[in-house]
Amino acid sequence: MRSLDGTIAFWRGIPFGLQHVMAMFVANLAPIFLVTAAAHLDTQQSAMIIQNGLLVAGMGTCLQLYPIWRIGSRLPMVTGISFTYVAAAIAIVSKQGFGGLMGAVIAGGFIELILGLTAQWWKQYVPPIVSAIVVTTIGFSLLSTAASSFGGGSDAKDFGSWQNLTLGLTSLVACLAFQLLARGTAKQLSVLFGLVIGYVAAMFMGKVDFSGFTHLQALSLPRFMPFKLTFDLGSIISFALLYVVSSVEVLGDTAALTKVGLDRPPTDKETSGAIAADGTISIVSGLFGCLPLTSFAQNIGLVSLTKVVNRKVILSGGLLLIIASFVPGVAQVFNSMPQSVLGGCTIMMFGNIILSGFQMIAEAGFSQRNITITALSLTMGLGFTQVSSIFRNFPALFQSIFSTNPIAISFMVAVILCVVLPGEERFLSVPRKEGK
Repeated sequence: MRSLDGTIAFWRGIPFGLQHVMAMFVANLAPIFLVTAAAHLDTQQSAMIIQNGLLVAGMGTCLQLYPIWRIGSRLPMVTGISFTYVAAAIAIVSKQGFGGLMGAVIAGGFIELILGLTAQWWKQYVPPIVSAIVVTTIGFSLLSTAASSFGGGSDAKDFGSWQNLTLGLTSLVACLAFQLLARGTAKQLSVLFGLVIGYVAAMFMGKVDFSGFTHLQALSLPRFMPFKLTFDLGSIISFALLYVVSSVEVLGDTAALTKVGLDRPPTDKETSGAIAADGTISIVSGLFGCLPLTSFAQNIGLVSLTKVVNRKVILSGGLLLIIASFVPGVAQVFNSMPQSVLGGCTIMMFGNIILSGFQMIAEAGFSQRNITITALSLTMGLGFTQVSSIFRNFPALFQSIFSTNPIAISFMVAVILCVVLPGEERFLSVPRKEGK
């Protein structure tokens, strides 16, 4: 199991593939749940998109493992719906609806595909501090979403009720307890454990809506093109910036995976194929009404613990995701979950994203130049979007891209500063020479 193409019986690898699915299952569906809730979709529509999310995650995993042409890394990567796009997606669906979101996902996916096929020419020009700033901004921008879910959902009539807060706290405590008490690879399932405990508690409190299970089919096909496509230039540009960010993240993910699993750096072909595959499957995801996909850090963590990198083993996990997409009951269980239960777990997940960003900043180095770039990027990205009226005199297109998107602002500020600021030596105080 510790070689990419080692011989192993397919059935023997299923438990290990299932472990990878369980590690990413909640994180894969949570972004969809948050965006569909913000779009005020009914339970049937939401369950359908969650069902489609399982399908595209499985397809993306298979594509990474067994490439088509130059699209795919041929590495044990597991893909899922990315949190990177949640904040921007919520802003888009509130104005353009789900059709506008699908258009932005598809158009942006082509950009990432091109970035992947040309990665060998541009990747050396992207400083690590830029991706570190973006990851940190993503974590901070999602905190209000998690807090809203913790209270029961922003549109809930009983928002902030003791019942909702109790459920959120129950799932959070369960996550923490499992994280502290579990051993080895089982720690990767702490969020799933928290959701199960929270869901059971919600059933006893009468907070689970079982109406969606009425006349539920045992099997059904995922629905292609569930909404009419629309293309809004501001939404597309906003997502295009995030696809650039995601491409940079994949560079780091690929390097981390080959280091912990194969004890070597990635080849240009592997990094290029990984980014191109993310772009390709994101295009497909948009056609199924879902958000873009990317490689999951949870599964890289599993590889570091188990050292299982066999492609056939990981393939079994991808196929399990595809099979699950044909079972509507799987999606409906998640869709019937009260938002406060999800909020208790996402608070912990989004906090981890922030800490991952801090770690990346530390790895990039605390030079005075990096500190300046980080400070300005974060304060402008997070600060200006909290007072979005600051952009009221800007063109409408500019406002649609930046006024509610801290990630886009932080990214642009970081890139500009990396280009225009002088080298580190100009930031250091130079002592006077004696006699002067």
